[in-house]
Amino acid sequence: MSKLFTPLALRSVTFRNRIFVSPMCQYSSRDGLPTDWHMVHLGSRAVGGAGLVMVEATAVSPEGRISPDDSGIWNDDHVAAFKPIVRFIRENGAVPGVQLAHAGRKASCDLPWRGSGPVGPDARGWQPLAPSPEPFAPGHPVPHELALADLDTVENQFRAAARRSLAAGFQVAEIHMAHGYLLHEFLSPLSNLREDDYGGSLENRMRFPLRVARAVREEWPLDLPLFVRLSCVDWAEGGWSLDQSVCLCRLLKDLGVDLIDCSSGFVASGERVPFAPGFQVPFAAAIRAEAALPTGAVGLITDPVQAEQILVTGQADAVFLAREMLRDPYWPLHAARELGVEAVWPDQYLRAGKQG
Repeated sequence: MSKLFTPLALRSVTFRNRIFVSPMCQYSSRDGLPTDWHMVHLGSRAVGGAGLVMVEATAVSPEGRISPDDSGIWNDDHVAAFKPIVRFIRENGAVPGVQLAHAGRKASCDLPWRGSGPVGPDARGWQPLAPSPEPFAPGHPVPHELALADLDTVENQFRAAARRSLAAGFQVAEIHMAHGYLLHEFLSPLSNLREDDYGGSLENRMRFPLRVARAVREEWPLDLPLFVRLSCVDWAEGGWSLDQSVCLCRLLKDLGVDLIDCSSGFVASGERVPFAPGFQVPFAAAIRAEAALPTGAVGLITDPVQAEQILVTGQADAVFLAREMLRDPYWPLHAARELGVEAVWPDQYLRAGKQG
């Protein structure tokens, strides 16, 4: 039996295989509401055989969006819009997940095909929020520094988003602590220059992300798994490190987090990321071994044999696929054939599954 196609159980949820669709922004929402595009995009990956289909970074507040066209779950209209999408994912055998996010100082940006630059109020933008009043890069606005009362507000926004995610029918919630967004900004000394209890020492820099994780776990049912996406290192001198990630993950485990989705980087402009096949897999292996937590490997995993090897060698418990799933929504079905596993094709597609 292929390890890639062995079911994975976390709490009461069993994933039919260990192929997880990464959260990938689609920039196709309207006022945070998912659209028909999301139904087709996410539904296709469920039909294609993935074990988990994760919705893109879904903002816990309007100002938490990366762009004005990002997904959100800050009011009940979002719940109603997500329900049919979530239902379709489940009906087609995949587990629906949602990534709860706040973009911090990297918020209010334009669409990638328009250059991803910052947009102001005259272009549907807003002033970003951050741990410190330090812009992400030259040309980006100075963010508003979060006061202590603001931290309470953001924590409560994550709480409410978790409740709404449950109401929409999601079975997995993932907290976004990666890629230079708000919670990662608190963790990294490159972006957190605070001098109060939320900045300076490692303990202080971890304080607010741990508050959010505790709050979401309190709202999220104990029988449902909670993930954290983490940038395990900053690719810049003096930044967040793997040793610090291990320390954080041990504390996240104590709070009831079930899996770490191991990514890296993007908290500072000019980082030199050494992109190569499987370049982030060692982070998943280290956290799995040293924090005793299940992990997901992500980043330039494209080949079924490569994915199988990551799992068989015990470097991770699941693989998250992003761009490869954009290229081929039916990657799991094709991977099963390559690995000699009998794939379960949808009845409507059986004619294709029986062909050589």
